[in-house]
Amino acid sequence: MERYRASVMLCGGTGCIAGGSLKVKNALDEELKNRGLQNEINVVLTGCNGFCAQGPVMTVYPEDIFYEKVTVKDIPLIVEEHFIKGRPVERLMYKEPTKKQTIPLMRDIPFFSLQVLRALRNKGLIDPEKIEEYIARDGYHAAAKVLTEMTPEQVIEEIKKSGLRGRGGAGFPTGLKWEFCSKVKGDQKYILCNGDEGDPGAFMDRSIMEADPHVVLEGMIIGARAIGANKGYIYVRAEYPLAVHRLQLAIKQAKEYGLLGENILGTGFNFDIEIYQGAGAFVCGEETALMRSIEGKRGMPRPRPPFPAQKGLWDKPSVLNNVETYANIPQIILNGGEWYRSLGTEKSTGTKVFALSGAINNIGLIEVPMGIPLRKIIYDIGGGIPKGRKFKAVQLGGPSGGCIPEHLLDTPVTYEDIVQTGAIVGSGGMVVMNDLNCMVSVAKFFLEFTAEESCGKCPPCRIGTTVMLDMLTNITEGRGKEGDIELLGDMSRDIIATSLCGLGQTAPNPVLTTIKYFRDEYESHINEKWCKTGVCKELCTFYIDEEKCKACGACKRVCPQNAISGEKKVPHRIDQSICIQCRSCYEACKFDSVKIGPRSYREILKENMPAQEILREMHMAVLAGKEE
Repeated sequence: MERYRASVMLCGGTGCIAGGSLKVKNALDEELKNRGLQNEINVVLTGCNGFCAQGPVMTVYPEDIFYEKVTVKDIPLIVEEHFIKGRPVERLMYKEPTKKQTIPLMRDIPFFSLQVLRALRNKGLIDPEKIEEYIARDGYHAAAKVLTEMTPEQVIEEIKKSGLRGRGGAGFPTGLKWEFCSKVKGDQKYILCNGDEGDPGAFMDRSIMEADPHVVLEGMIIGARAIGANKGYIYVRAEYPLAVHRLQLAIKQAKEYGLLGENILGTGFNFDIEIYQGAGAFVCGEETALMRSIEGKRGMPRPRPPFPAQKGLWDKPSVLNNVETYANIPQIILNGGEWYRSLGTEKSTGTKVFALSGAINNIGLIEVPMGIPLRKIIYDIGGGIPKGRKFKAVQLGGPSGGCIPEHLLDTPVTYEDIVQTGAIVGSGGMVVMNDLNCMVSVAKFFLEFTAEESCGKCPPCRIGTTVMLDMLTNITEGRGKEGDIELLGDMSRDIIATSLCGLGQTAPNPVLTTIKYFRDEYESHINEKWCKTGVCKELCTFYIDEEKCKACGACKRVCPQNAISGEKKVPHRIDQSICIQCRSCYEACKFDSVKIGPRSYREILKENMPAQEILREMHMAVLAGKEE
């Protein structure tokens, strides 16, 4: 066995590969060879490390030195300074976003140190394409225990004891689902894995499949034994080529090791797994639609009952769980249900993986104990909001979820507490928004997605989401009218009550939560024809407060239309006849001199009068009771 004095764990997840990590690895291998260090420094291409926005990232062990945004040009410096002279390169280390403090060790970076890894326990630590490395980390030990020491009833009891709830969105107790199916008699049963993951901003399951594919297989083997299945399918969207490749390789390796196929480990248990690549339809995340898709039919949900546990894939008893759920199973079997529920709350046990994205400093994949407050995730792990902007809302649960405002940031992340806000935990998408976001536009964005992805089978979802989208479009383009807010609320409740599947039943959530917490923005759009964030171009006017303008030229430099005029030390102005309301000047100004007014300002500002004079005239008009 080769021994190295250092191991470089280089992220080989989709995000880092897109950033050039394969080129970095090739350059590192070449440089080490040229310096005669190829037998001293071990370079491993791992799965997703989790710190996606900082990629390509690498960790050097045993020191635990963490490097971010590594490029090919940095490799000679790292080899010379770190591996030869023993001086880690400070320039490539993580810098805390608020205090600008350099943190050399990965274990000291809050993004990593405040996480608790269970489903992601192997991320960044193993080569996902080598089964031996998974086995060295207790891989397949739980499957062996289940097949040689436990009855199916004991397996189910342990999962029930853990309190594990399905991590795909609905949060149904996993052990209970397995128990239902185990009691149904049938000569053929199926166990299925949902790796479709269609939520915008979600990449939890993809990262697990890329970083630790064998844990998915092991979880499915245990589930198959529990319910009496001998065939499994992993449903993965075709847009995940790296995940598909690594799963296919993992299945091949598991078969070679006697861990899949006939007579597994000599126990007489037969089980095989096949990968089915989906076409990317969001509705196929719903279990009955997913099963129809595997059958070769159009992915559309069917009424229940009968439930899949009685009549699922090809009308046979079937169980479907998502990737993250299966990733928890082996550790529960090895350590016990009580160990698993030692984290979390009574009804929401264990940990949850979230994809943290949006207007936040530390974008990436995190795993935290259930019950952690949202504020701790966003400010301690996520590093807060960039560029000194203010937090406005966090969208939790993807297009089926809702927007949670600042005053609810101390809400614990549990299934029951998040539902009380109007959002859902969902599969784990968590998109942070700052004060530059228009919440009406946000609701429109998510409804555009669900309306587009509706399968069209039931009229409430097919027609209702389209009508609501038309109303939101009218509001954001200045055609909103009195009563629209109330009508949106009524339609939302009707769609929730009458839709066939979870897509329609949750599609109105972004609309309901934005109306509940940001009603003033809807009213401003409708009554004043004013988008105060400047997002809805039809409802805003950008102008420069000449008393505050420092004539620095920052706004002028970024204007794509050359609509801003003004010399040095002379307050600038915006030509309203050619301004396209792109908001570039507003974001570039550091002195708060670029302002956002309602649509009605445009015609008056075209007369080229000083902004202060116009504002005084408008203020006097309001006081006199005149219309703007």
